[in-house]
Amino acid sequence: MAIKKSQLYAKLWQSCNELRGGMDASQYKDYILTLLFMKYVSDKAENDPYALITVPEGGGFSDMVALIGNRDIGEKINVIIGKFAEANDLNGVIDQADFDDNSKLGSGKEKQDRLSKLVAIFNDLDLRANRAEGDDLLGDAYEYLMRHFATESGKSKGQFYTPAEVSRIMAKVIGIGADTQQDQTIYDPTCGSGSLLLKAADEAPRGLTIYGQEKDNATHALARMNMILHDNITADLRHGNTLAAPDIHILRFLRWLHILKIRRAIIQARRSEMNISRF
Repeated sequence: MAIKKSQLYAKLWQSCNELRGGMDASQYKDYILTLLFMKYVSDKAENDPYALITVPEGGGFSDMVALIGNRDIGEKINVIIGKFAEANDLNGVIDQADFDDNSKLGSGKEKQDRLSKLVAIFNDLDLRANRAEGDDLLGDAYEYLMRHFATESGKSKGQFYTPAEVSRIMAKVIGIGADTQQDQTIYDPTCGSGSLLLKAADEAPRGLTIYGQEKDNATHALARMNMILHDNITADLRHGNTLAAPDIHILRFLRWLHILKIRRAIIQARRSEMNISRF
């Protein structure tokens, strides 16, 4: 049976308690969301031999569980995540958090116990029954962590989570629906965790071509992970400042919008001429 949001939130709170004291509250999400992602894809890979994500030998969440109580657990978790990142071309995405950082996680026995308890917390979650299409685990977790920790610490960096209801309404306003074709595009210049793009894509049964750009490195990594969880692996999300350095794909998208506006203006002008000629 799929876990409920209340169960997820309870585990998030418990994991945050384990991280208290060594780092700023705004950094909890970097570690927690990485473990949640690893747990999710590992659980899915066990049940689906045709999963799009590869969990290599020595690169899954079960390998982390085997490290509980190991004095080198931090260093070895980094190795596990590195193997997973290498197998799925996710270098610089899933490996943002350093699980061997003594300044944040403590050293020696303190770090060993902290990480062992953290891994054990997520090991209790059974995510095999959760459907990525029907729920947004990373988005929900991100919203929870931002609301309770990053924002309260004053270090949310202006990041906000778009409620699912707002995302669905926006998708309908711009015309996304059952008739939307897979080659039609949707673009978010400040995509954050990717929640808005995902909810909009859900309104198109045939799928959409997704583009986005995000300035914050950690949030961009989260968006990439979120797309993978929802089987939108081809989503093209770029890292960078949209205003200062818009990506070339985004420039093409904007150019297409500009051409579309010109065409509409020409059509409207021609219609006006036809109406005038009738008199």
